[in-house]
Amino acid sequence: MNDWQMKSPLDWETYVNKRVKVAAAEKNEYEGWALTVDPVSANVVLANFPENGRVSIVVVLGHAVQEVDVLQEADDEMKARLSCIFAPEESKAYSPEELDKRKNDLKSWLEANHIPVTEQGEAGRTLCVAGVLTIDPPYGPEECSSSNEIILSRVQGLIQGY
Repeated sequence: MNDWQMKSPLDWETYVNKRVKVAAAEKNEYEGWALTVDPVSANVVLANFPENGRVSIVVVLGHAVQEVDVLQEADDEMKARLSCIFAPEESKAYSPEELDKRKNDLKSWLEANHIPVTEQGEAGRTLCVAGVLTIDPPYGPEECSSSNEIILSRVQGLIQGY
């Protein structure tokens, strides 16, 4: 194991949202914005934004990392850009106010139809139906999850009709 792999996740977290230069095995060098470091493999995920408006992602394998140097701190705009790279398109389409309205409308509709529903999770963003099914933002049928396939199918059908 190399020095990079011996670091703790808290150490790796200090590199996230920073422009870094990674020196890797066989004299390879990579540069980009550190999106994350995998806590199991120590792989570093770098993002770059070429002129064409797309995102370029490079993964440097943890066992090959020899040194990581911080080049630049991310400003708020860059942090926001980095945080939504892997976000699903649906969640990008709604503002926090719109998501809150969708959640409250769906919750009210479910309660009006005598379906027990509670809010759970951080800031109450997840709806929990009858304690066996959850609905995450943006609160459509695709965001339902449950280990009970019958309930999952029925609630998805209800939400589809809603």
